[in-house]
Amino acid sequence: MTGDDAPTVEATPTGSALTASTMTQAQRELAMARFAVLRPHLDDGVALTAAARHAGVPVRTAQRWLARYREAGLAGLARRSRVDRGRRRVSEQLVTLIEGMALRIPRPSAATIHRTIRAVAGKHGWPVPSYATVYAIVAGLDPALTTLAHEGTKRYEEVFDLVGRREAGAPNEIWQADHTELDIWVLTPSGTPARPWLTVIEDDHSRAAAGYAVSLEAPNSLNTALALRQAIWRKPDPGWPVCGIPAVFYTDHGSDFTSRHLEAVAADLHVQLVFSLPGKPRGRGKIERLFNTINQMCLQPLPGYAPRGIPDRAGRAQLTLAELDAAIGAFLTGDYHHRVHSETRQSPNERWTAGGFLPRMPDSLEQLDLLLLTVAKPRKIHPDGVRFHGLRYLDPTLAAYVGEQVVIRYDPRDLAEIRIFHDEQFLCRAICPELAGHCVALKDLTAARNARRREVRQGLRNRASVVDQLLAVHRPDHDHPAAGTAAAPDEPVPPRRLKLYRED
Repeated sequence: MTGDDAPTVEATPTGSALTASTMTQAQRELAMARFAVLRPHLDDGVALTAAARHAGVPVRTAQRWLARYREAGLAGLARRSRVDRGRRRVSEQLVTLIEGMALRIPRPSAATIHRTIRAVAGKHGWPVPSYATVYAIVAGLDPALTTLAHEGTKRYEEVFDLVGRREAGAPNEIWQADHTELDIWVLTPSGTPARPWLTVIEDDHSRAAAGYAVSLEAPNSLNTALALRQAIWRKPDPGWPVCGIPAVFYTDHGSDFTSRHLEAVAADLHVQLVFSLPGKPRGRGKIERLFNTINQMCLQPLPGYAPRGIPDRAGRAQLTLAELDAAIGAFLTGDYHHRVHSETRQSPNERWTAGGFLPRMPDSLEQLDLLLLTVAKPRKIHPDGVRFHGLRYLDPTLAAYVGEQVVIRYDPRDLAEIRIFHDEQFLCRAICPELAGHCVALKDLTAARNARRREVRQGLRNRASVVDQLLAVHRPDHDHPAAGTAAAPDEPVPPRRLKLYRED
């Protein structure tokens, strides 16, 4: 044995359960400290008396350690636990009584329990336990037992139930969606401060945000549809590649997620809807972490930031909802999607694009809008276009539908254009010149108007021609000429100046 090596002899004395492999960290450290006193004697042949004197240990103590080491090895140098450890000089019936009182609702203090136990023990002639004993019994209760007794089944399940964690194996295999009220105040259009809501759709595999929506309204089906529309369709920003139709859409039991509209969308897009158990938010920790990241890393530097638990900062609101929307989008695309995730060890963009993934896409944006945009309003096409929210929307296509009833669908975040449907068929995208920044050219309107007029005139001529033919066939003098009269030879008939509708 060299001076730097730990002892390798491990013997177990008869009747002892302690071995080098079952020692605790504290027992092992104590055994190694005692062995350091014996090492000069064992390795270098130094007299045990000199080694003990050099270490400042009584000779008798060193002799006892040496005997234990030779008998049991390193385990013999550890301090043995007491045989009666964990046992109290209190009857089991009294221990059960103390524990039962500690689990009652409302929860009594240890002093209250001790006073009650003293009275009960004196009445039955039992040894009266001390306050320290009662406190130790109460403190030694199983945390699961106290949680179930004092906080209920729901809290017990959240803390102590074993949960199987769902993990997606590929991009777009599972998407999660949820809402949260942000820790920031913004200004409403009327100038009053309000806390906005954020809806996020997250790809489970890559942890990337597929889409989001910010609103001043509480969670509803519209915000969910807008976030899902952004998540599925291709983004104009090349740094945000996440798109496509997911295989599974995992949500809670919110009314917007369990609506018939979302069920119809899922059926059309071949998406499986999976809901968490009511009142049990398990499996949504990933999207909750994304919410915390946005609150702490994106919103904290912004004016009006006000996390829960601090004095109200509504008066510091400066941002509008559109400015907050732009700030969150810039954070996701410019920071979060390129930051290495601590669990996946990859950035969300890298993990989503790895392996040349080809997402499943809808046929067109118009088809997706028809499925998702639930804001549908009936309108009539007037000679000056479609009127909506005090605005006027134009498109040359509308010239052929003046006076017709149509359905408009729009994105509440962008009223510069609306989509117009006639008999459930997409007609066009009409723009509002005041919001879109450009106007429909007059020549385009004139050309569309003239084309429509020519189309209507042609329709009149076609119908008049059919009427003339039918009336000429059924005219009495055409089929049965008058008796005694001969058919007049074909002579040119001069045109009349006055037209008679019965004959012309």
